Amino acid sequence: MSNLDVEIIVEDPTAPETDSPAVTDTRTVEIVISLLLVTLATTLGIDNYRTGIAWDSTGPQAGYFPFYLSVILGGASLYGLVTTFLARGEPSETFVTRAQLRRVLLVFVPTMLFCFGVQYLGIYVASFLLIAGFMRGVGKIAWWKSLVTAVVFTVIMFVTFDVAFDVIMPKGPLEAALGR
Repeated sequence: MSNLDVEIIVEDPTAPETDSPAVTDTRTVEIVISLLLVTLATTLGIDNYRTGIAWDSTGPQAGYFPFYLSVILGGASLYGLVTTFLARGEPSETFVTRAQLRRVLLVFVPTMLFCFGVQYLGIYVASFLLIAGFMRGVGKIAWWKSLVTAVVFTVIMFVTFDVAFDVIMPKGPLEAALGR
């Protein structure tokens, strides 16, 4: 056997456990999402109906196309809901395990906090905190490397957007204190 035929398998030490308990199954997620989409389609349909879905002398009214798109969305969602209920006798697969959900939340929660933080801290401070936090918390990278990388990235972002292209970015109290 030549060296080209050798396959190297590397285990991921941070991979979720294979025996982690299920949080929910695929059928439940499909039902919830279909119901949410039917609700959205109904809301959009009613609103666009009030806006106007007919043709007038200049062509279609403002709600014409959005109304019919909401009808299509509602129909597709109802179809998904019916097929999910008809497949009730079949076993449903696990949608997400506890370990997988934990890994997703490790990314989702800081990203959501970043979005809120941009409103109050400005994009540069929020970006600094997000990058340094991700590198240290998720990547397990040394604090000094995380902080240096976050500072360098934030400075590059500031110079690119604020100085070079003069793009208006969300500012926070730090930028106000520095006179920017």
